[in-house]
Amino acid sequence: MGPGSRLRLPVLASFLQRAGPALLGFAAIRLLGVVVLELWDGDERKDALHLLSGRWDSVWYASIAEHGYGRTVVAEDGGVHSDLAFFPLLPWLERAVSAVSPLSAGEAGEAGLVVGAVASLAAAAGLFALGDLLHGRRAGTLLALLWAAVPIGIVQSMAYTESLFTALAAWALYALLTGRWVAAGVLSAASGLSRPAGLAVAAAIAVAAVADRLADPERRRIPPGPLWGVVLAPSGWAAYVLWVGAKSGQPLGYLDVQAGWGNGFDGGLGFARFIAERFTDGAPLAGVGLCAGLALLAWVCVLLVRLRPPLPLLVYTAVLVLLAVCAAGYFGSKPRLLLPAFPLLLPAAVALARARLPAAAVTVGVAAVGASAYGAVWLTGSGPP
Repeated sequence: MGPGSRLRLPVLASFLQRAGPALLGFAAIRLLGVVVLELWDGDERKDALHLLSGRWDSVWYASIAEHGYGRTVVAEDGGVHSDLAFFPLLPWLERAVSAVSPLSAGEAGEAGLVVGAVASLAAAAGLFALGDLLHGRRAGTLLALLWAAVPIGIVQSMAYTESLFTALAAWALYALLTGRWVAAGVLSAASGLSRPAGLAVAAAIAVAAVADRLADPERRRIPPGPLWGVVLAPSGWAAYVLWVGAKSGQPLGYLDVQAGWGNGFDGGLGFARFIAERFTDGAPLAGVGLCAGLALLAWVCVLLVRLRPPLPLLVYTAVLVLLAVCAAGYFGSKPRLLLPAFPLLLPAAVALARARLPAAAVTVGVAAVGASAYGAVWLTGSGPP
């Protein structure tokens, strides 16, 4: 072990000691959600393992991990569902875990659950690090706990990409805010291999580089750090999209793949029609609920802006919100698509950090219990596609 390793180990130990309450609390909330899910329904076909790793997108990721790309399914509505819509990082990790352990990367999905669990803890650590950097240890702890206790927090325990992407995005933003441009670019590239939303991280790095340049207009040469960060940031996303284009024989082949799933970007027109239809098809309460949800989202965005976080966090959040709200596709997925937009929880974390400890503890506890119950109802019902 070299001197560099000896230096880094105490730093890691110090961080884990500082972040310990956040990580333990996060794990406890997620464990509560899984236990409630297991006890919620006695149907063997809906046991927690199956619900968390054996349905919807989890099956597609497991198929890619086990067999590689090439699966296509024609849906009842005529849509052509190709596995090329799914970015490769999660299947790669599932395959790696399966290769070095007895866990299956296939239909059972144990490897995906392990990757998701580790990624969720890495995400919680990243959220703590950002909150601690910006507003202190207590705010960092509460940011991680609140993210675990959001209503759809059960997704963090699934063989999905939300936890993996959030971990990479959070640490990329932390690296960026602490001046580690190359590390931020590498982490951003990895996030772009996990989800299309990796563009949000790349956009944050690009805007930060422009702001850095404008802050010192007298400087003639662009420093290599920001330059490398900007170049590396979108490379993972671009590499996969270009590969899909080459494989399909069409430069915009990835967009065609997404269109086959009914996905795209329509500026929110489809979502607006979806809400309007709730008022005309005999479900006005659902329409009111959706409007209230959008109003709450707008209010939280305003609170975040008023908190004046660093510009990269604002850019990252704005792109994620824009992609979630204004994208076409299955509209029940929109809350899940917002899960990586963790800066939206910063105002609540800061407010609770300033409150008395009992009040903060009760708030997080109630949210955790509510999220556990909601997650069980959601996954034993319609669930995420």
